[in-house]
Amino acid sequence: MKVVILAGGYGTRISEESQYKPKPMVEIGEQPILWHIMKLYSHYGVNDFVICAGYKQHVIKEWFANYFLHTSDITFDFTQDNKIIVNDKHSEKWRVTVVDTGLRTMTGGRIKRIERYIDTDDFYLTYGDAVSNVDIAKLTDFHRAHGKCVTLTAVSLAQQKGILDIDGGNTVTSFREKSDDDGAIINGGYMICNKRIFDYLEDDGTIFEQEPMRRLAAEGELKGYVHDGFWQCMDTQREKALLERLWESGEAPWKVWDK
Repeated sequence: MKVVILAGGYGTRISEESQYKPKPMVEIGEQPILWHIMKLYSHYGVNDFVICAGYKQHVIKEWFANYFLHTSDITFDFTQDNKIIVNDKHSEKWRVTVVDTGLRTMTGGRIKRIERYIDTDDFYLTYGDAVSNVDIAKLTDFHRAHGKCVTLTAVSLAQQKGILDIDGGNTVTSFREKSDDDGAIINGGYMICNKRIFDYLEDDGTIFEQEPMRRLAAEGELKGYVHDGFWQCMDTQREKALLERLWESGEAPWKVWDK
């Protein structure tokens, strides 16, 4: 199965970084968050990727084109006709197709545009701005067992502020810090779609998270795989700083791979 990664949006809420690059190329520990997501799938033996690019899509293409330069020791030998020698080569088993799905295309439209690259009944689908330690093998088994069109990974989104209880007179009757139990259940990405999903997508203006998902739910074709482990998106500088601290600590929960 292939992994389709949505990586074409503007990333306006982290504009300090995204004015120069697509949000999936914003780095955590000197590697783009896109790389971290791909490493998770690769850990489970999934190595064929389709990147739905758009905004500054050339940055993604150039990064993959120069992957050895980013990950290996390089010798530039100017005495031998400017020869470049890659030392201690670090490579991946990846096959990566970067598709320009348009600058202003909505999420459903981006998925629709890569239909020609899908040659299996099912494919993985996720967003290029969130890391997790979701077990891809168990997610796959869950999807295959129920036979519905789409499986999404359901995660608990913790509240971002302190919790208040207020009575009818606007008096604060209690205040407590947030906890993981306070969060709503949201779509954390890390989805699996049957190719029937393309029948739910119309054109570039289709927003995947609106009419297609509502229709899937109404028809009983949407299942949720409950993930109670780590999940974190990177919408803001605060969230980027959190992920950086976890990575630098050497105990990043999403790093399930060996190296």
